[in-house]
Amino acid sequence: MGRTSEREFTAFVHERGDVLLRVAQALAGDRYSAEDLLQNALAKAYARWPRIRGDAEPYVRQILYHDQVSAWRRRGRRPEVPHAEVPEPPAADTQHDHETAVRILLRDALLMLPPRQRAVLVLRYLEDQSVEQTATALGCRPGTVASQASRALTKLRQLVPEFAEMTDREEAIR
Repeated sequence: MGRTSEREFTAFVHERGDVLLRVAQALAGDRYSAEDLLQNALAKAYARWPRIRGDAEPYVRQILYHDQVSAWRRRGRRPEVPHAEVPEPPAADTQHDHETAVRILLRDALLMLPPRQRAVLVLRYLEDQSVEQTATALGCRPGTVASQASRALTKLRQLVPEFAEMTDREEAIR
């Protein structure tokens, strides 16, 4: 790779690395696995950097999705491990504190979901992809995406009642 390409790649990593790490963390479930996932994706992108045309971020995101799905498939389906109930949110002095507490509870509940359900939610709602795009990224059918999203949202509503209240309000507004 030439010097110009190396500089472009380095600039890309500096500009988009934090965003890509958040996506990887949402997919992998913890920071250490996310860092490994992102590092591998960036290594693959670096090897093909001179041939990547246009915006490189979708290309790197696609590598993240494919690598995470491959990792899940290699590990096979593990039985669900029961977890302690999600703790009640602390008494909030302000609306901001309450929203922060709900976000933390929601993040923890998201990590309790099976990996495929978590990936569906990340792609559909964090990445704002369509059902079809999500199905393509995960190598499954659109019906699988819809059912996994429905099950995951139901589970999140059970684990975090405040999330259920928020989604009920949004549906009432529509």
